[in-house]
Amino acid sequence: MRTLVIDSATEACSVALLDGPALVAGECRLLGRGHAEALVPMIAALPGKGRADRIAVALGPGSFTGVRVGLAAARALALAWQCDLVGYPTLALVAAMAREQAGAQPCDVAMTGGHGEWFVQSFGADGLPLRELASLGPDAAAAGTFATLVAGSQAEALVARRGTGRALALHPDAQRFALLPPALLRPADHPLYGRAPDARLPAA
Repeated sequence: MRTLVIDSATEACSVALLDGPALVAGECRLLGRGHAEALVPMIAALPGKGRADRIAVALGPGSFTGVRVGLAAARALALAWQCDLVGYPTLALVAAMAREQAGAQPCDVAMTGGHGEWFVQSFGADGLPLRELASLGPDAAAAGTFATLVAGSQAEALVARRGTGRALALHPDAQRFALLPPALLRPADHPLYGRAPDARLPAA
């Protein structure tokens, strides 16, 4: 079974085409902004324009725009191709990438959030989450994480604030999708924004 993987939830934008667990082709760019303009051409550049039996898309957390861009593209292609669609948590992929580099061990993931906060979650040596995702200020994140291994875009900052640990500065990469524990795949109908939206409807 071929799987098209789409991950545009964070500063990184990546796509991958897998045949079973084997990577056929893929690309990862650290964009910051411009995911909407880059994503479709990146998919189109894959073999067969990325056509697959299944699509897997990052559900977040990350930027609201990036999460929505990835979900919109995945849903449109799944409808056009009449294929299966699944989602996965972005921080879980980062944790899986950290385990690949550092071996099976507990891992805290810290990624850039909004308003100076970080998205933080702890994972066990099996890659499964040990606690719920949280959006925390740097001091709260440092006080509430304990794993020696820390991964993510804010890993170095978190280790520096704690004064202990090993940091792996990682961004999610769709090309590493096969590292994810299958138990973490879920329906792609509920994005993981990680915090409340900035914009609110005016009070009646």
